[in-house]
Amino acid sequence: MNTLKGKEVYLRALELTDLDFLYELENNENIWSISNTLSPYSRFTLRKYIENAHEDIFSAKQLRLAICNNNNEIVGLIDMFDFNPIHKRAGIGVVIKNIEQRKKGYAFEALSLIASYAKKYLNMHQLYCNVSSDNKASISLFEKLGFIQTGEKRDWNHVNGTFQNENLYQLIF
Repeated sequence: MNTLKGKEVYLRALELTDLDFLYELENNENIWSISNTLSPYSRFTLRKYIENAHEDIFSAKQLRLAICNNNNEIVGLIDMFDFNPIHKRAGIGVVIKNIEQRKKGYAFEALSLIASYAKKYLNMHQLYCNVSSDNKASISLFEKLGFIQTGEKRDWNHVNGTFQNENLYQLIF
């Protein structure tokens, strides 16, 4: 059994061949508000990031994996960040790059796989995520996986001239 392989997707480490995908995704201004990004990334910076992505989650405190479909095409990324082995928790984020590849179950399966991996191999007690209160698709996704809203940060993010609330969701194993 491969913990990082499902029916429709599998998760793998980033490769240098993913540079163009990563460059397009990280420089997509439509998702900057989700990732708290304010400026573009250079290919040089992203190449260095990929070259250093082999660092262990226990030292880097984060893990980024490519989400690939059964045609071996990278469709998105899943991140575990703010990894805290003492308190056995980590933040989680997922993005499917192209709109036409969303709502196909890729993010759901990727999150299911990473949750199993976190519990089985990293001995995690919980995962958490922060989701804008107006991001109905992500709220539905995380709730479908068993994440429960445990908090609300009012006027947390300033996006396009308005403040938005952000919800905290937790999945406790």
